[in-house]
Amino acid sequence: MLNYKNGLSIFDACESMVICPLDYRYGREEMKIILSEDNRLRMQLKVEAALALAHAKVGDFSMAEAKLIVAACEQDHVSLDRVKEIELETKHDVMAMVKAITENAGKAGKYVHLGATSNDIVDTATALQLRSAIDLLEDDVDKLILTLAGLAKKHRATIMVARTHGQFAIPTTFGFKIAGYMMEMLRHRDRLREVRSRAVVGKMSGAVGTGAAFGKKAKAIQIEVMKQLDLGYEEAATQIVCRDRYAEVISLLALICTSCERYATEVRNLQRSEVQEVAEAFDSEKQVGSSTMAQKKNPITSENVCGLARIARGFVYPALEDMVLWHERDLTNSSAERFIIPHAFVLTDDILTKTEEVFSSLVVRPANMRRNIELSRGTIMAEAVMIALVDKGIGRQDAHAIVRKASLDAEKKDVGLFEALLATKLVKEVMSAKELKRIMEARNYIGNAPSAVDEIIRYAEKRIKQG
Repeated sequence: MLNYKNGLSIFDACESMVICPLDYRYGREEMKIILSEDNRLRMQLKVEAALALAHAKVGDFSMAEAKLIVAACEQDHVSLDRVKEIELETKHDVMAMVKAITENAGKAGKYVHLGATSNDIVDTATALQLRSAIDLLEDDVDKLILTLAGLAKKHRATIMVARTHGQFAIPTTFGFKIAGYMMEMLRHRDRLREVRSRAVVGKMSGAVGTGAAFGKKAKAIQIEVMKQLDLGYEEAATQIVCRDRYAEVISLLALICTSCERYATEVRNLQRSEVQEVAEAFDSEKQVGSSTMAQKKNPITSENVCGLARIARGFVYPALEDMVLWHERDLTNSSAERFIIPHAFVLTDDILTKTEEVFSSLVVRPANMRRNIELSRGTIMAEAVMIALVDKGIGRQDAHAIVRKASLDAEKKDVGLFEALLATKLVKEVMSAKELKRIMEARNYIGNAPSAVDEIIRYAEKRIKQG
């Protein structure tokens, strides 16, 4: 018996030869079923059945013969195992399926796949899979938006410090931050609906798109097939549906995943030990943060989202390259798409689901947000003071210079900005200490953030309710 260095026999190794992490670690069954090899065959059989019925409707052969083909296209007659068995001989997966249908179609077998080329079946079946996959992603996005809406509503006026360049900026509210995520996801929702009409299209137009093998009834056959399947069709096909359509979808999925990575990155930053403003939920009874550092509570789901988003973005480049084929087509896109389409959709579904899980159970710590505001020692209110000085009649540039110098003095003397400003002659001349204190209160400088949150929530909930 052949043994590997790790002690596994060749048979042991074969039994554990699952390589892709989507098979054993990532992704939900709902999306995997849609993009599975089994469902791919099921959709292709559905297209072959629709083609047979279309032929019968235009009079190429009888409806009785078409129904024999339809019956033969049932998957209990044409199994994936049988198709693979035939493919070992044909070296062609679609022709293997055609032969398997023919075996079960009786006298109508001679009409199976009549006039069609392989990608009439493959691309039209892919459109059916894309439609179901996009439907599932729309549900994911809606669920995430509603989760974010609940969080934004709860924290519409929860004051925190905003940060630019990794440094304290001015006050905002946590709800306003989340409302921004909602609007971004609403745009993705719109994009998914817009891309549907361009991506969910098939073709039934033969070898190079001219429909020659279908004869004078070519257009009628294509229209009838797509009507049965409720699909659009490629108006000027080559041998395939034009791949700009797929590239657009994959690019959109990358956008959605990158948005989720953005939100997850914010969670990771706000969960840092020196910040501690939010945190992923942690099961203190069972969950382990580190195999050696027993105190750790790591943002593992957010980190997982960030890592998987990088993989999802990686599919954009080959999807773009698949647009460039020789003449009416070559086969370089085929193998790439077998990876790109299922992986991109499964990862996007997984990422959206995990992002929703993070925010649905997010631990928000307003007391720590207030603590971090206090750590700024008033410097985050510099802009507020500058605007107040302008209201007192001091020019904007002069007011900026006054507050800037006071901020530098505060840092140098290790005092708060309030103290440094009170020691500034021009400031003392135009406002009292009591007035300055009011101006420098963070809750007084969050603008219209709470009302903007309310408006965004109403808008989002209305949009989703409308469907």
